[in-house]
Amino acid sequence: MESQDLTDHLHSLSFTSTTAEIKRSTSFSSSTTTSTSSHFNTPLPNAKPHAPSFLQRPLSLSDLHFTRRLGSGDMSAVYLAVPKESAGAGGAVFAAKVMEKEDLARRNKEGRARTEREILEMLDHPFLPTLYAFIHAPKWLCFLTPFCPGGDLHVLRQRFPNKRFLESAVRFYASEVLLALEYLHMLGVIYRDLKPENVLIRSEGHIMLTDFDLSLKCDDSTSTAQIISDQNPPRTVPRNDSHVEPTRATSSCMIPNCIAPTASCFHPKRKKKKKQTHFNGPAFVAEPVNVRSMSFVGTHEYLAPEIVSGEGHGSAVDWWTLGIFMFELFYGVTPFKGMDHELTLANVVARALEFPKEPAASAAMKELISQLLVKDPAKRLGSVMGASAIKHHPFFQGVNWALLRCTTPPFVPPPSSAKAIYDDHQTCPEIFIDCY
Repeated sequence: MESQDLTDHLHSLSFTSTTAEIKRSTSFSSSTTTSTSSHFNTPLPNAKPHAPSFLQRPLSLSDLHFTRRLGSGDMSAVYLAVPKESAGAGGAVFAAKVMEKEDLARRNKEGRARTEREILEMLDHPFLPTLYAFIHAPKWLCFLTPFCPGGDLHVLRQRFPNKRFLESAVRFYASEVLLALEYLHMLGVIYRDLKPENVLIRSEGHIMLTDFDLSLKCDDSTSTAQIISDQNPPRTVPRNDSHVEPTRATSSCMIPNCIAPTASCFHPKRKKKKKQTHFNGPAFVAEPVNVRSMSFVGTHEYLAPEIVSGEGHGSAVDWWTLGIFMFELFYGVTPFKGMDHELTLANVVARALEFPKEPAASAAMKELISQLLVKDPAKRLGSVMGASAIKHHPFFQGVNWALLRCTTPPFVPPPSSAKAIYDDHQTCPEIFIDCY
């Protein structure tokens, strides 16, 4: 087969192969970015200190067997990758996210790939991926990260009775996602793309949050840790002093004026008496509170009202998506889904939150979801105190945050699934990439 034919074959496998049906739109971005590919020539320490020994040296794509496509996204495909020198039963397996450099340049998305790489290099957390290696091939970019044999929560939910999780499982997964988001916020990263498809299940049953190409990485100065108490209330930053993300293109998916509310959801004219906030002891908070973005990014059913309305958004969007995430895990649907994207966006901005009568949910869970899905981001739970305020909600009573990894997960992938993965390279045709 000629070189060009092989390239076409890989592209077909990467971006047009069928996957498990997902009945909602995938993540999107209206943002435009200007950058040059020269950034990708910047050397990267090729492996983390705790990585397998063969990753302690520079890798090329020719060192890997690409045995199976695990999934695809807006600008990449993810493959199961087996190092050739450790191939065989019990050998190491990885997830390789592969991006075509020409496609990134043509679609002006090199900046998104660069941001994702920078974020992955920063991460060191049990519920977030480790970037074992960054491979820069003539026509491809590749992130080598851990493989999660349990799949994602969207697929897993379909296998549970009535295609939903029990409340105890929702609490478990929401707890681990909450810690991952808290860590990202401490690093000055706003995730912006939480959904069950982006929450993977490791071999031991704990989660790994993935896919950071829509995330906003802030300057070091925009996320300063604070110790909050009654004597030291949280700082607020004037909006005109905020760090603002570069100007973005306007999306055609914006909510139409004909169905938009006539008054802003976020700045009602009626003033309420401000409640005095009391803190039960000091709390550690590291929210990037002075970051604003005008980008229109995310998945329609998970978009926060401030993104839809184009009023600018900050880290509070992650707490909105946490509320949608919990709602979907428990009820099997998202709360504001309409007949099409425009109606969904209209519902997000204007429709009140309603809970189905069945299945019955605890008052604590309903209250938490309601407080996370407050349309005014300034009044949303977590907008000031971040994850600390959410952790103290009664829904999470009894959760041992320090020992969460010792908690028994609701689902642990069976050992047979791991064995099938290790044997997969013996039955699947190898996909050659590096020579293109």
